[in-house]
Amino acid sequence: MPVGRLEGKVAVITGGASGIGKACALRFAEEGAEIVISDLGSERMESAAAEIRGSTNGQVKWVEANVCFEEQIENLMRSVMDDFGHIDCVVAAAGVSGANYVSGENAEGLSGNLVDQSLEDWNQVLQINLTGVMLTNKHAARHMIAKGTTGSIVNIASSAARVALAGAVDYCVSKAGVSMLTHAFAMEMLENNIRVNAIGPGFIETPMTQGLQDDAEGQELMRSMTPMGRLGSPLEMANTALYLACDESSYTTGATLYPNGGMYIS
Repeated sequence: MPVGRLEGKVAVITGGASGIGKACALRFAEEGAEIVISDLGSERMESAAAEIRGSTNGQVKWVEANVCFEEQIENLMRSVMDDFGHIDCVVAAAGVSGANYVSGENAEGLSGNLVDQSLEDWNQVLQINLTGVMLTNKHAARHMIAKGTTGSIVNIASSAARVALAGAVDYCVSKAGVSMLTHAFAMEMLENNIRVNAIGPGFIETPMTQGLQDDAEGQELMRSMTPMGRLGSPLEMANTALYLACDESSYTTGATLYPNGGMYIS
């Protein structure tokens, strides 16, 4: 039986209870990784963990943490170290499409025009989508450095980092920030043998796009912006993240890959 590409590795995945994060957790477990998922809501996380265990017979644990709060991310990483002794892979997948989005509870669309947006809502989107990724990277890397781990960090950006979307200024700015954070942090981590990369999905069949999927005009908008004419699947995003997490991409760092159905060639 072939050895999985992440056999013996420990992978920490924020936003792991649904969408791309959950798909990454399942795919990484299939490749032999021990998984720690983090999200909000114990029932959601246990449900996702049970699904992954049932599909792979792998070891899956969960730790509830809000990526907006540094002490909770510190506790997450410390808990992983206490349980497993090392952190090898991280996927920073926790994110929102707008200030009113609640993972697993609704499928609110984008925030609306900037001139009508409150500063509180703007700050919330940037705090979750950008600062949350930074904190995840920072505290995972600290443990990797202390342990001398040759690690891999994968951040979830978005094709909206490069394509301006009306009604989503906060989202676009936050994801562009994730892409630049990835490039700059990769430079800092070179001497520690920690690779930092990102993926920038296009329109994917996840709860975050459910509102657009349920609306005829929304469906047409997504397909008109995607030359391949369809939405991507969470599995396709997980496979891209897997490539960046495993040794097959050992010569790749500071890159953002864009699995988006050809969005940039039209």
